Amino acid sequence: MPQLPQRIWSDEDWERIQRGYASRDMDEKWNVFTEGEVAFLHRSWTGRGIFEATFAPVDDGGRRIARAVVERDPKRYRGTDDDYDCLMLELVISAVVLGEPATDLRARLVELTRRRSGSADAPAGLVQHSALGLRSDS
Repeated sequence: MPQLPQRIWSDEDWERIQRGYASRDMDEKWNVFTEGEVAFLHRSWTGRGIFEATFAPVDDGGRRIARAVVERDPKRYRGTDDDYDCLMLELVISAVVLGEPATDLRARLVELTRRRSGSADAPAGLVQHSALGLRSDS
């Protein structure tokens, strides 16, 4: 991916990311697991891998995404927008895995999706649910 999220996740965040996230019902759209330093983000219904993000330690503590790849086969993933993919990678980790409100990221998702689709009146809840899904409380 040419664009990567700039967030630095704390060591505590990294511990939670390493535990992953497994969808529990039809409204949840993502499964996340890690192997070593790499987080794998898969769509829950199809099992298809969409993102792989390699985390690296930061000198002052925490971790950041040092490298990531996104699926580009249009039969598996229709995404082709680098801004959208960068946002989705961060949003799935923040909102789904960590359970954060991620209000700013969610607002950016709605804005970007509306602009991409040319549908300025698409309901925010529909946009978020379509891409991100829900998250069950652990």
